Amino acid sequence: MSWQSLSFLTEAASAEPLCDALLEAGALSAAIEDADAGTPDEQPQFGEPGSVNAPGWKHSRIVALLEADADVAALLASATAVAGLPGIAAYAVEAVAEQNWVQLTQSQFDPIQVSPRLWIVPSWHESPDPTAINLILDPGMAFGTGSHPTTRLCLEWLERQVTPGCSLLDYGCGSGILAIAAARLGAGRVAGVDIDSQAVEAARANAESNGVAALFADSAQPVAGEYDIVLANILANPLRVLAPAICAHVRPGGKLALSGILREQAAEIIGIYSAWLPLEIADVREDWVCLAGNKP
Repeated sequence: MSWQSLSFLTEAASAEPLCDALLEAGALSAAIEDADAGTPDEQPQFGEPGSVNAPGWKHSRIVALLEADADVAALLASATAVAGLPGIAAYAVEAVAEQNWVQLTQSQFDPIQVSPRLWIVPSWHESPDPTAINLILDPGMAFGTGSHPTTRLCLEWLERQVTPGCSLLDYGCGSGILAIAAARLGAGRVAGVDIDSQAVEAARANAESNGVAALFADSAQPVAGEYDIVLANILANPLRVLAPAICAHVRPGGKLALSGILREQAAEIIGIYSAWLPLEIADVREDWVCLAGNKP
């Protein structure tokens, strides 16, 4: 079995309408890429819902997957007409052969060394260091594989802050990686909450794979109790809204760490949380920061 891969360049404003039109015209998938990726003109995209950042790239490339017998010229003509755009002057088509997609996907995820004693290892890999703390984690439905800068910032912070038997709440747990890491580093009572029920199920499965006793729950249920450490690796918008709830779970003298925050957002988040506890920048990776502080 085989398919066709169609690719062409377009302006940022036209990219999303063209993707939608291609799918309507019969494309199996359509994605937008940075046409300048890998060059000095590459543009990293950071942002979140409600932010002022305009998504997309000035020079965008659309890549669509088509059936092997699809009439590319006719499909493109139909899509551009639906999108109300002029025809595409130049495009490329390549054959896509059948592959072992599971094996191909797995080959893209190697073990990640967080520190000399902490690794994240997909289940299909042998651990590079069996004597280290190896977190068994596969890419899946929930955010948090250890590759994103914010996750790395939080893992590094946890390794410095977790003490034997301490309690920890992961607010917005995603895959559960941070709560699981805390438990493996010696924390006692460990819990996590997330708005996404699929993330909660993924976190529970990951905890079981790692032999960790952690309580993960949907955030629609009330979260009770105070913790020695509260960690929230989400995004600036929900961190603004959730500040009172998050801070309420930090015990007096306890620690709070926040990530998912861009460098230019740090001062505002510090100002918001100052009503409950002082925060400062604990670490920076690329354009992301981790804020941390102790509750008086």
